[in-house]
Amino acid sequence: MLLPSPPLRSTSDVLAFWISTLGPLGRMPKGAPGTWGSLGATLAAPWLFLPFSPLVRVLILLGILAAGIWAAQRMEQLTGRKDPGCVVVDELCGQWLTFLPFAALSPWHLLAGFALFRCFDILKPWPVRIAEKKIPSGLGMMLDDCVAALYASLALWLLLKAFSLP
Repeated sequence: MLLPSPPLRSTSDVLAFWISTLGPLGRMPKGAPGTWGSLGATLAAPWLFLPFSPLVRVLILLGILAAGIWAAQRMEQLTGRKDPGCVVVDELCGQWLTFLPFAALSPWHLLAGFALFRCFDILKPWPVRIAEKKIPSGLGMMLDDCVAALYASLALWLLLKAFSLP
């Protein structure tokens, strides 16, 4: 059973809710909605992100970023809470940004990218925490995951190079 949604008064509220929660992922009852969002993004990446050219991937990420900023900000208003846990569109953007520089990734590489992104998103090293604390509302929610993704992507690249993995 999924956790309940806040009161949705308009079509735009419903759209913001579904975008920000990635459907059911942000409302999973067993804690850690960010992990569910990242896992969903990782599982979807081989079909909905990685097959495309780098330019198309960047355009996809820009679309997710723009929609995510709007939807996350609206969810703050609807729930009355800063950075509500049900908002996981930021995990989609961050997880896919982690995978952006790579032409192809094996299931093991995807798993490593997932784990690295989750680590940096949870630990929030400098300047991830600054983005989360100093930048308000939807923009801050989205940007902290984008900065964490840059760390994760670099760490994944270094890991692949260090072990001469394709």
